[in-house]
Amino acid sequence: MKSKKIEIAPSILAADFRNLEREVKAAQDSGADRIHCDIMDGNFVPNISFGPIVVEAVKKSVTIPLDVHLMITRPEKCYNEFIDAGADILTFHAEACNDSAALLESIRKRGIKAGITVNPDIPIDLFLPYLDTIDQILIMTVYAGYGGQKFIDEMLSKVERTADCIKKMNHQIDLQVDGGINKETAFLCAQKGVNVFVSGSYIFNAADYRDRILILKQSAESGMNDD
Repeated sequence: MKSKKIEIAPSILAADFRNLEREVKAAQDSGADRIHCDIMDGNFVPNISFGPIVVEAVKKSVTIPLDVHLMITRPEKCYNEFIDAGADILTFHAEACNDSAALLESIRKRGIKAGITVNPDIPIDLFLPYLDTIDQILIMTVYAGYGGQKFIDEMLSKVERTADCIKKMNHQIDLQVDGGINKETAFLCAQKGVNVFVSGSYIFNAADYRDRILILKQSAESGMNDD
């Protein structure tokens, strides 16, 4: 089977919000494939980040897709606002949603990609029945809600099991990881079948975004090709 494209999605949670337009443009110019927007509601996760207005501003600043991750309770109540703001991919937590199947269908009907995820302590069985309507699966390699956390090694087995399930499907599903992604962890995840890598601090805390994005891509490609 043909390998899926490696994509790097810098998370603006780690960007300098005083210069957000400059930051996202710099990430795009440095080779980013997507911009990742973490939406936190102060309920499902302790922190509050930003809402549709910021997503809309980012959308106006770049031409690459916006990958929006809803870390919010009852995402079915406000998902349309983020699609209207410019989300190209919208991922929500199955454990925070009353009807994941219905929300996946509703997102796709709006003409964008639908993604689903769960926190590290929640089994993927929560969304496996809906694989035929999922465009992206995000495996959280840290707990949602905070930037700069350490990668949870035990999530590699979760990644591997998810990748095995995806292989059985007859449509393209991106497998994404988020949390503690750097050169070493990107390699390990790619070995297990990941093709989309969210990285915040590793990119935005560096002096050279292009260098860090290139390192992640090369490391992931090495892992994907490693037998």
